[in-house]
Amino acid sequence: MKRVLDRRLFLRTAASATATVITAGGAVVIAASNGAWAMTLSTFDATTARVLLVMTRHLYPHDMLGDVYYAEVVESLDKKAKADPGLAKTIREGVAGLDRATGVPWLQLSPGGQVEALKAIETSPFFQTVRGETVVGLYNNKLVWHHFGYQGSSAEFGGYLHRGFQDAGWTMQPDAEASPPSPA
Repeated sequence: MKRVLDRRLFLRTAASATATVITAGGAVVIAASNGAWAMTLSTFDATTARVLLVMTRHLYPHDMLGDVYYAEVVESLDKKAKADPGLAKTIREGVAGLDRATGVPWLQLSPGGQVEALKAIETSPFFQTVRGETVVGLYNNKLVWHHFGYQGSSAEFGGYLHRGFQDAGWTMQPDAEASPPSPA
């Protein structure tokens, strides 16, 4: 029986597939466990990529987001590190510092131990760089917005006043005059 993967199924599985970091032919690749997506890195080694992937999820944990969104942050950091040797050095040294902090490779720590190690370095340039890239990479990603109920910018449509800003479901119900029905 031939299985057809329609667009909806592809998008649903692509976003929820677990990511793995592999080395293939000398290249480091972050790939979905189901093969739905893959990203080739040019600067980071496999350990650095794994640490960054786990770290980004610890920084902004959202169970409803698939690893693909966090992998895109790692891919962005990889591209920036390729263009900026100082950034590459900061990330390399930061990952090495996480391993030295407890005397155990950071990836071998329990999730709670990993978070504690991150808390200990939260003022470091490494942590702040990864945190900054993660917050921008996740929350500026239009594919992530629907997971949070955000419909996107409305400025180009005249704002939210006549677009039912209370539609998100989790907001308080405003008075009728605050959100009058749209003129037909």
